[in-house]
Amino acid sequence: MNRRSTAVILAILGFAVATTLAGFATSTVAESLPDPAVDIPLAKTDGVETAVLAGGWFWGIEGVFEHVKGVTRVVPGYAGGTADTASYHQVSTGRTGHAESVRISYDPARVSYGQLLKVFFSVAHDPTELNRQGPDTGTQYRSAIFYANDDQKRVADAYIAQLQAAHAFPRPIATQVTPLEGFYDAETYHQGYLVRHPTQPYIVINDLPKIANLQRQFPDLYIDK
Repeated sequence: MNRRSTAVILAILGFAVATTLAGFATSTVAESLPDPAVDIPLAKTDGVETAVLAGGWFWGIEGVFEHVKGVTRVVPGYAGGTADTASYHQVSTGRTGHAESVRISYDPARVSYGQLLKVFFSVAHDPTELNRQGPDTGTQYRSAIFYANDDQKRVADAYIAQLQAAHAFPRPIATQVTPLEGFYDAETYHQGYLVRHPTQPYIVINDLPKIANLQRQFPDLYIDK
């Protein structure tokens, strides 16, 4: 057996274990999340809206939302800081104000902003972790919703309050809700990274289980790509 075959087998085994563990971790919390009581109604005609969310390393967030019905494009990038510090090398220091984020383009006639937030809180990341996500630590990995308008802010604030009141998580939600002042695309090698490197151990352990949980928990929203 060659080295590549061994790596693939180990990755598959790791994926199976990680998926099982992720299922146990979310089965008593995330699956019980209610639908947002406050939402933006589905549009009557097709169009394009955007949502900018941050929840740890952007590879996994991108991977999840690429499988959500109505989402047309997901771009990893940086939000929360200025244009002159929007590079991976600088953001990695944790001193730029940026968070690794994704810009989600979606059809508001097919999926609502509130539905995107439910996916975000349920399977895309752990919203109770402060300035970290899993093995990654620093303000650049914080949980954040960057709202583009008053409607998005209204839905985000209301949903967080709703989840807090329902004690949906064992710890307080740490997600920040802040205005979007700019979004800067990440470097080319970060774009579509999960699709191009599905057997990388980090992705197998941390990110592929999120997509599996999306398919299991949201069969009506999940699309295969």
